Amino acid sequence: MTAEQVKVVFTPSGRRGSFDVGTPLLEAARLLGVDIDSVCGGRGLCGRCQVTCTEGSFPKHEIVSQAEHLSAFTQVEKRYGERKKPLQDSRRLSCHTRLLGDVVIDVPPESQVHRQVVRKDAEHRDIRLDPTIHMYHVQVEEADMHDPRGDFERLLEALEREWQLTGLGCDPLLLPTLQPLLRKGNWSVTVAVYRGEQIMALWPGFHDQAYGVAIDVGSTTVAAHLCDLVSGEVLASGSLMNPQIRFGEDLMSRVSYVMMHPGKEQEMTQVIRQALNQLIAQVSSDIAASTDDVLEIAIVANPIMHHLLLGISPVELGGAPFALATDAALNLLARDLDLVMHPGGRVYMLPCIAGHVGADTAGVILSEEPQLQDEMTLLVDVGTNAEIVLGNSNRLLACSSPTGPAFEGAQISCGQRAAAGAIERVRIDAQTLEPRFKVIGCELWSDDPEFAEQSGQIGITGICGSGIIEVVAEMFLAGIISADGVVDGSLRNRSTRIIENDRTWSYVLHQGESEISVSQNDIRQIQLAKAALYAGIKLLMDKIETQSIQRIRLAGAFGSQIDVKHAMVLGLIPDCALNQVSSAGNAAGTGARIALLNRESRGVIEAVVGDIEKIETAVEAKFQQYFIEAMAFPHKSDPFPNLYAEVAPPAQKQAQPNAGSSRRRRRRSQAGSGAD
Repeated sequence: MTAEQVKVVFTPSGRRGSFDVGTPLLEAARLLGVDIDSVCGGRGLCGRCQVTCTEGSFPKHEIVSQAEHLSAFTQVEKRYGERKKPLQDSRRLSCHTRLLGDVVIDVPPESQVHRQVVRKDAEHRDIRLDPTIHMYHVQVEEADMHDPRGDFERLLEALEREWQLTGLGCDPLLLPTLQPLLRKGNWSVTVAVYRGEQIMALWPGFHDQAYGVAIDVGSTTVAAHLCDLVSGEVLASGSLMNPQIRFGEDLMSRVSYVMMHPGKEQEMTQVIRQALNQLIAQVSSDIAASTDDVLEIAIVANPIMHHLLLGISPVELGGAPFALATDAALNLLARDLDLVMHPGGRVYMLPCIAGHVGADTAGVILSEEPQLQDEMTLLVDVGTNAEIVLGNSNRLLACSSPTGPAFEGAQISCGQRAAAGAIERVRIDAQTLEPRFKVIGCELWSDDPEFAEQSGQIGITGICGSGIIEVVAEMFLAGIISADGVVDGSLRNRSTRIIENDRTWSYVLHQGESEISVSQNDIRQIQLAKAALYAGIKLLMDKIETQSIQRIRLAGAFGSQIDVKHAMVLGLIPDCALNQVSSAGNAAGTGARIALLNRESRGVIEAVVGDIEKIETAVEAKFQQYFIEAMAFPHKSDPFPNLYAEVAPPAQKQAQPNAGSSRRRRRRSQAGSGAD
């Protein structure tokens, strides 16, 4: 018996479809490709998937939409309202609202997944060109009644005669096409040979278009660089949001989603493969090339994305001992991953290092080459899960640290991803406590007379990761927060930007259509994130027995945007000469490009990864101690002489921590004076 179906239309996207009664709204949205934000994986915790039922008659859609056509308000929604704030304007959590009848559902702007400003351009790098695929043009002897050899044998003979290639195999997919191609090219063909071992592609006549794509599959962004395998030149670059975001904004939310929905990893695999195909088509189109001319792809990815791309459930990576299905480098056929390129195309995936230190970190190592450095070098890829490598030519160690999504704007009251309108740069006057800032999409600072007009076109919508780093660091340097991260409420007498927020204090960064402020809880989230990162670094410094680091490289799209001075003010990284702290850009993507264009580099990184000592922070006894000490700005006990040689430290002070306790003290004081 067929289940009763009802219709749903999502606005403003206009996506529509029919679903069984009882289908959750969030699931319907995902099936229709409607982007609704979610961090918690549908558990009703984050509140980002809020929607509204638009009531009325919609003849165009043949729908009469009523709030009663949705399931009743749930206990989960009630608890969310008690824990955060009550849902306003008849809003519902789409993850816990089910379809009972026909409805029109509006997805408000704050619930939509906004297009991210992607900053993963190809970094300039000299790479010795020696790809795994080489092209050979040959003239094959025509078939002859007096020579009974097969056409494939004639081709092999021509390759040996003209190019000294022997012992070649052939992709079975090519054999049915061999004879038509030979005759179409008048016995002249171009052959692509993989690793000097196997014929993987054929073209009639002369063909010199051979491309490869280096891909960095990040949890938020997927970036691709199309390279000419003959010249090594980057011909086109492209990027897009990882469509898996709709299953959970951070990686562990996606693992939780699979845990709660067994079998759904297949859908997550499908959408990331579709995204890769979209990117391959996009960069090929940019140079008017055919995807059939894309012969190889090199991929870096974190362990969870690595597994999902391969069709492997990431559930084992969600808990101890964080076991990988495989940590080896992989050489695969593109068609086995449903990738749209040449039918015989190949995929090389760099090796993973540990359960939470992935092939993307291997790409960073390949790009930065710490194993060749005399200086003690620290590589940090700052993200939801920070990946850390420390060492030099003598020894390399690696670990991951659970920083959480705070650096990417999540868990921050006014936080957002790096999209147009997000505050990305902040400065605070230590005397007046007045701020000035820049937003993505506008080149002017907020104190410029033309700022209001120019920023008005994009709005001021929130604070992204680099802005969070800078505003908290500036608040510390201006004395608004203490070394322990407590907002000094007594400064309300000096500035109206210090406002009471329940039992704590907040700092107002911008007042407009919506107030953008930094709360005490926001600062705590940054402290927790940076303390986890610093504690991981300290563990590696202990293991390698060093007290100082000579060189620090910050990798990743987010790392490339961090101001190194502000990062050190927070204690995000250890003290180091500031001129030795720099951005590595998209080093993981650069590593993928190196692996694509230089076959020797693959053996190098596989050997280096095999020698890296993996440290599991979760089982290290000192991690908690280091974590607690690192909660202070910049640190409770570690000195920062290099930093304070260039930045004046704030005056030591004891902040007024609690607005409610301040009121109680005033009441007690008044009561005491009245008794005299």
